[in-house]
Order: sequence, then structure tokens, then C-alpha cells
Amino acid sequence: MVNYPTTKKEFVKILTSNSNRGISFESDINTTNTYYLDENIALIYKKPTPIKVIDVDFKSRKEALIRKAVFSTPSTTDYNGIYKGKYLDFEAKETKSKTSFALSNLHNHQIKHLLAVKEHGGIGFLLVRFTTLNMVFLYQIESFIIYFNNNNRKSIPIEEFKNNGYIVKEEFNPRYNYLKIIDSIYFKEEDNG
Repeated sequence: MVNYPTTKKEFVKILTSNSNRGISFESDINTTNTYYLDENIALIYKKPTPIKVIDVDFKSRKEALIRKAVFSTPSTTDYNGIYKGKYLDFEAKETKSKTSFALSNLHNHQIKHLLAVKEHGGIGFLLVRFTTLNMVFLYQIESFIIYFNNNNRKSIPIEEFKNNGYIVKEEFNPRYNYLKIIDSIYFKEEDNG
């Protein structure tokens, strides 16, 4: 069980603490996903990186130490799961740039995977955090493909995220409620009906 801050004052203290400035985006997403699980909202998990263990030192069963391992296959994306009967799959990335997100941060097999998710009726997207600006965007795979096919740049400018993505605001609980954006895009009629 995750021990979430119980008051906004505690939450602000955690956010502004110098000791917490290094908390990674992945950790924030994991905390959000744990909240979704605990509240029975969605099942979304971090995918393990596929590795092949080559050498293990077995001092004891509890103290096995992997000495050498290699990536067995390219990993697809960071997260997947199910929400309101729909399959979700997404990649989470960070950039320190204030102006753009470098396309070199994404791999072809990741984009192909997200496109396959979309083609099979799932929801594929990127979550991109501009760390210096403290801004997070949900960027649909559809928007990425349109941008990529119509531009020769080696990066996506922040204006593209602002114009064709969705800002995911930092909140008290959950930390980054990206499912609120998913609701507004994919489940409008269901929520109104």
C-alpha cells in the first residue's frame, strides 16, 4: 500500500523538499498507477525489460546476484493495461529542453508498437515531461504520426505539444491523472450519457 500525503500541506512539503527533486517521472507514474489500482479505477503496469541472464552467483537462494545479463529483445513501451474495457499502452519520456522533445528519444519499434495498438482498437500515446518547465503532456500516437509525416525536424517543438497534445496537471491524488485526459478524448459520450 502506498502512503499518500493526507493533506495538501504535506503534499506541498513533499513537492518542494530538496530531497525529492530527483524523483523520476517513472516513479510519479508508478505512484499514479498504484492509486488507480488501489481505487479500482484501472489496471496499468510498468512492463519489465526483457533480459536474458547469462551469469548468476548463487551464494544462497535469497542472495542470488546476477553478474551478467543482456537485453533479449527490444522492449516495446513502458506501460500497458486496461481502463473501461479498453487496452492502453504508452511510453513515458522526459526532456530537460525548454523548447522541444528530441525524436531520438523514441525508437522505431516503439512507434510501430503504438500504431499496432491503435490499429487493433487500443489507446496508444506518449507521456512527455518537460522537467525544466515542470509540464507534462499526453500526446496521442495519431498526433505524433501526423506531425512526423509533415515535418523534417529531428524534434517536436513544445508548441506542437501545446497545440495538439493535452496538459496533464500535477495533482494531489493521483499525481498525474492522465486518465482524466483519456476520458475527455475517448469516453465523452459515455460520461455524459
